[in-house]
Amino acid sequence: MKRFIEVKLFYAKSFITVFIFSIILNSGIYAQSFNATVDKTTVGQGERFQVYFTFEGADINSVRAFTPPSFEGFRVLSGPNQSTSMQIINGKVSGSLTYSFIIVAPDIGRYTLGSAAVSYEGETYTTSPLQIDVVKGSPQQSQADASSGVSDEELSNNVFILATADKLKAVLGEQVTVTYKLYTRLNISSPQINKLPTYQGFWAEELSSKQNIMFNIEMYNGERFRAATIKQVALFPSKTGKLSITPFELNVPVLIKKKRRSNDIFDQFFNDSFFGKTETVDYLAKSNIITIEVSDLPKDNIPESFKGAIGKFNFKAEIDKNDVEMNESITLRVTISGQGNIKLLDVPELNLPPGFEKYDPKTSETINRSNVISGSKTAEYLIVPRIPGTKEIPSVEFSYYDLSSKRYVTMSSPDFSINVREGKGGYDQNVSGFSKEDVKLLSEDIRFIKTSNFNLEKMSNGGVFTFGFWTAIILPLFALLTILGLKKRQDKLYGNVRRLKFQRAEKMARARLKSAKKALATRDTVLFVNELSQAIFGYLEDKLGLQKSEFSLDKALAELQNRSVTTDLIERVKTVSEQCEFARFAPKGQSSEVSNELYKEAENIIINLENTITVGNKK
Repeated sequence: MKRFIEVKLFYAKSFITVFIFSIILNSGIYAQSFNATVDKTTVGQGERFQVYFTFEGADINSVRAFTPPSFEGFRVLSGPNQSTSMQIINGKVSGSLTYSFIIVAPDIGRYTLGSAAVSYEGETYTTSPLQIDVVKGSPQQSQADASSGVSDEELSNNVFILATADKLKAVLGEQVTVTYKLYTRLNISSPQINKLPTYQGFWAEELSSKQNIMFNIEMYNGERFRAATIKQVALFPSKTGKLSITPFELNVPVLIKKKRRSNDIFDQFFNDSFFGKTETVDYLAKSNIITIEVSDLPKDNIPESFKGAIGKFNFKAEIDKNDVEMNESITLRVTISGQGNIKLLDVPELNLPPGFEKYDPKTSETINRSNVISGSKTAEYLIVPRIPGTKEIPSVEFSYYDLSSKRYVTMSSPDFSINVREGKGGYDQNVSGFSKEDVKLLSEDIRFIKTSNFNLEKMSNGGVFTFGFWTAIILPLFALLTILGLKKRQDKLYGNVRRLKFQRAEKMARARLKSAKKALATRDTVLFVNELSQAIFGYLEDKLGLQKSEFSLDKALAELQNRSVTTDLIERVKTVSEQCEFARFAPKGQSSEVSNELYKEAENIIINLENTITVGNKK
């Protein structure tokens, strides 16, 4: 019997060797081709299926500018997912590059899947359209499940997302950290974002995450899983009551191995780990809904200087000098540091005595997003004394609600005594409060009465109301009205924060894109993805008038649809946004070529949105 087994193994290996050599001897040089295929042409309503756009040629690295079809009538769940294969035959290199999408047909009917295009060595290659029939029900999906031997219940028990919060009860403005973990006992491929969670009633800050998703062994409900943290966010409640966080949805490709049921040793040889066949089953994993109960802050003994700061803070105020001349600037620096929502901190206002001129503060902040949001915010006030003497700037106060002691804490700086000396030009009580420039101008205006050497001439008979007279009257009046109009428009614009953000949305987005491009040039993938993501989401927030705490991709896409933005452009916005979000989980998986294409697409989308929304707003 042993001899018989050895003979069969020998024949099996000989068969493989002959098969491989026959392929080598009969292979030729690949001609360039670009084709579209689907895993099924008849699908059930709501059933997922895959479409592949494959380019075959000698040098697939020269493929550029892949343009997918519009997918009109379909909904894209995942893609484009890129894969490559290479082979060397008789010294000739050939390969294939495949762009795949997972899509679903929501409605019954016959649909045409349009052409995709790529650029290769200066030429454009396109695929032929495909006909897809969508029927009622999902018979083929059931067959696929039966062939794979895995049911939805089995998948849900073995692959799932668990959302946890470090606290389920919080006060207004207290940080709640939500962590999303992916648990699996099956082999999975790269998951794709299907739907991001929404944080209605919260200010959200993304916490720093590792560059790659790292799986560790964990026990859950007494069972062993591989688990990885895929997202972590710090939430700060902005209103009271029970606030819910919607699920986080991922499309997870699960690799299922097909097994042959045979006792034949020849079949067992081809059914080992090397020759075993696998298939991919797409599973939609949803996290659980989290509800946070938010209570209000105590209403007793609220300090007048309290402006909503919650956490644990230190406070410091200092001046750079206390002995100056008139009109010499002084910098008063206020610094708040500690744990809490640094972004929303309001710096204290200064109460200056008469004789000081104050300018708007210059603020800067440093935020640490490792676990608990912390950092510092600094405001620098420029003040200028206009009157000499010993002046005293009152104490600056800052108040916050301390979460550990559950009470309001007020901190204050000492009073600042400043000696203001007269300048070299001296000081005149009659022009108190005027700057040096004002005094100089007054001295030029004063003239002595002239008592001799008059050179009088007879006035012409032209009269008083000459052309010069009317010009001198009307021109200043016209200039004054123009200045008042511009000032009113400027005040209205700055008073309307939403309109100001609308007008500056493109400028801010371009600044982010510029930073992303610099990061791409230095191969800082993490910074590149963050800047690109903030460029898109920040543009949508400002242009659509959405609050950051209430922003979600679904809400932005719905608002774009209300503003008559084309379906194609909306789908492009969704695809790029999801690619940016997923790239934040695994930035090292992004090649430079993919990153360049992602940058170009994001820039093109913002330009198209600006043209569409701005023109529509003017109408």
